[in-house]
Amino acid sequence: MRPLQVFPLNVDWELYHTKAGVVIIMDQQILDRYDDSILQEAMQRYGIAQDEIQPLDAFESFIYEFQRGGEELILRIGHSLRKSEDLIRGEVDWINTLASGGVSVARAVPSVRGNLLEVIDDGQGGQFLVTSFRKAAGKKPWEAGWTPARFENYGRLLGKMHALAVDYQAVPAWRRPEWDDDSMKFVELYLPASETGAHEQYRTLLEHIHSLPKDPRSYGLIHQDAHQNNFFMDEDGTLTLFDFDDCVYSWFINDIAIVLFYISMDAAELGFPTPEAFTGEFMQHFLRGYREAYALDGTWLKEIPHFLKLRELELYAVVHRDFDIHGVDHGSPESFRRSPGFDPDNSGHMWIAEFMRDRKSRIEQGVPFLDFDFESLAAFLSPPNR
Repeated sequence: MRPLQVFPLNVDWELYHTKAGVVIIMDQQILDRYDDSILQEAMQRYGIAQDEIQPLDAFESFIYEFQRGGEELILRIGHSLRKSEDLIRGEVDWINTLASGGVSVARAVPSVRGNLLEVIDDGQGGQFLVTSFRKAAGKKPWEAGWTPARFENYGRLLGKMHALAVDYQAVPAWRRPEWDDDSMKFVELYLPASETGAHEQYRTLLEHIHSLPKDPRSYGLIHQDAHQNNFFMDEDGTLTLFDFDDCVYSWFINDIAIVLFYISMDAAELGFPTPEAFTGEFMQHFLRGYREAYALDGTWLKEIPHFLKLRELELYAVVHRDFDIHGVDHGSPESFRRSPGFDPDNSGHMWIAEFMRDRKSRIEQGVPFLDFDFESLAAFLSPPNR
């Protein structure tokens, strides 16, 4: 196996990604309960040989890759302190519903005993929850390369998922959380009270979002994190989505906004002068693909700025959780790099530093995350024969 190194949850895991063999970030309570006997039991239940498993970098769960019967698979070992058994069952049921419906996702595969979830007692009143998935084919999309056709594939993938969400009926006990579940309130959980302007913007935003109608054609189970780190792309441009750990019930337009939020941050790398210029090009192709799979009412496009702002505020709060920036001027990448523990050689840290550029003032002044007329895209979301 590759060398394995584990750090407590309050240590920023990206800092160690380039300095250790394998890095795992985990709640200390879970670390204290995990040992090789848990891994060996999980391997036995999934029929994994000793020389066919390797640990992977991971966050909040232990992740391994292995081979079984010539197939490349992923093993995930989580804990009930973080997610309940029922929530995990709801996740894998949704994933396999999508896979059976023709959506390109990393399907959950059963254990030797035919179970999609194996439960291992930790001896302290909790359980390790073990699942396995097919390893997605291909590589990271920025390595595979983007084209207009691949932007359409991206939209088609989300459209297929939303189409199946319309009629999906979860087992009641396995139902995934709503978007505003207490566990999802990152601003309330992590943003310091001293950030009064951001909190005020957040409260106003929530009032608007809570006023939006919910109906099966626009609201259902979404991925909520379908950015470029959570899918692979193969040589023909097929995207395979994975990591449904954060899937929740929310508006379909929120899923679309989250996709745009992250990929627009890469506008310069993709050859565009501004995020807005990229948005106009990307969304035309993305929505063309999306509408081939699902007909979402174009009136929802006007809500994209609100959901972009929601993700902006949430990420701003998470940065405060993950970086010690109290008393640090974080309005520019240069000043943010002076945060304790910041690693300039780490691409993830550099991405966050760029995100934080003027972020505090932009949030407090109510500046849109993207200055773009999303209603102008209605023609690209309407079915071609309309």
